[in-house]
Amino acid sequence: MAHVITGLCQDTKDQSCVEVCPVDCIHPAQSLDGDEAFEATPQLYIDPDVCIDCGACVPECPVGAIFMEEDLAPEDEKYIEINAAFYRK
Repeated sequence: MAHVITGLCQDTKDQSCVEVCPVDCIHPAQSLDGDEAFEATPQLYIDPDVCIDCGACVPECPVGAIFMEEDLAPEDEKYIEINAAFYRK
């Protein structure tokens, strides 16, 4: 199971989580993807195929938007697919 970024990240896009991720699985980030890619999306996303579930990102998120899949509220379970779909583009 991977971590998931929920809609709480929308329009905030604080990149503290990107800075601590040891496998660079959070995108789009200005430092990794450039300003244009960062500005083009409403939130950040975690790549479920790259995430190693270390949890380093969770305490860094100032809006509490990152959860383990099994800890998501029912109304936030849609973000499992939303995060994964970003990486299928």
